[in-house]
Amino acid sequence: MAENGLFVGADKMMKDVHDVLEHNILPFWERLKDPQGGFFGRITGDGTLQEDAPRGAVLNARILWTYSALYRRFNRKEHLIMAVHAKDYFVSHFMDHKYGGVYWSLDARGKRLVDKAQLYAQAFGIYALSEFFAATGDDEALKAAINIYYIVERHFADTVHGGYIEALGRDFKPLEDMRLSPRDVNCAKTMNSHLHLLEGYANLYRIWPDPVLRDRVVNLLDILETKMTDHATGHLELYFDRDWTVIPGGVSFGHDIETSWLAQECAMAVRDFRTVERARALARRLYAAGLEGIRRDGSLICEVKPDGTVVNDRHWWVQAESVVGNLWAWKYLSVPEGFERAQKAWGYISDRIVDRDGGEWWWYCDAEGEPSFLADKAGEWKCPYHDVRMCLQVLGIFD
Repeated sequence: MAENGLFVGADKMMKDVHDVLEHNILPFWERLKDPQGGFFGRITGDGTLQEDAPRGAVLNARILWTYSALYRRFNRKEHLIMAVHAKDYFVSHFMDHKYGGVYWSLDARGKRLVDKAQLYAQAFGIYALSEFFAATGDDEALKAAINIYYIVERHFADTVHGGYIEALGRDFKPLEDMRLSPRDVNCAKTMNSHLHLLEGYANLYRIWPDPVLRDRVVNLLDILETKMTDHATGHLELYFDRDWTVIPGGVSFGHDIETSWLAQECAMAVRDFRTVERARALARRLYAAGLEGIRRDGSLICEVKPDGTVVNDRHWWVQAESVVGNLWAWKYLSVPEGFERAQKAWGYISDRIVDRDGGEWWWYCDAEGEPSFLADKAGEWKCPYHDVRMCLQVLGIFD
């Protein structure tokens, strides 16, 4: 693509993305705000708000991160109001004020529902609270993020084999069932939780440059490279026993391409040349592996199961990560085709994934591009994180 054409294309893409952010995504999430505190737990695929649905830690942390990041970017009062609303509820209801850490879920009245300590929830608590501090300077949020970090290091860190245990009981005693979700393997360690712990730790380090925390960020990057990446294929392994024995989990193209850019961003947080270069070398392998899932229409398929079954659904978060991963490949890995791939991925999102009538994005489309009307529009896993983060990355790509 010629330089002038690139910038014309970039300008159009940025305008289109900003329009979707302002007029499609954010008005939808305002519907989830509970005037009595926090956010309702679910909006179904047909747009029905379920006020009595359980409230998940991941959804609420991601809402907190979303509006904190938006306030940092745009400095708008309405974003700050939503961020404060989210932070107050998260700290008062989702944080365990007896044992420490973050609950997994609450009922619709804000009472404990599932109180296990899932590493994934701790990671997003750190990520969201540190973003809120970066946006507002709120000391309570910083202290809360640091407290969760200490909980993770004290109770989840595996001092024998390295890395972090997937889940513990509320009192941090071992659990038999450590699964993140019903579709996940019950195992001691997962790529997914380690990736987002890295993301949370790096975000905390940006505002609290503690030398031990810095070492933990670098160590997590090392784990991604040496324990979690299949160097024969370039794909990420997904599940592990405590001693890092791999449990077959198939291939997740979305995680490959998400990690390709996120590892670089987290490495940049520690401001060390060798760490960044090592992360870029890893990113090149993961990015090349993720490209195996891209189809002619610019979309990225979901996964390949351990038995070889190809899942051709186009999930919303996978498409969003494809846009960002391709942009980062263009900008930081010297991949000229990355920008065109990002544009094509965005074209698929705009044409197929964005719900122009009901707001927000469909959970997924099938191989023919038909959206699922049954899967949630908002819920425990359907959150304004991947899509808003993608929008902010696109809008900031030339910063």
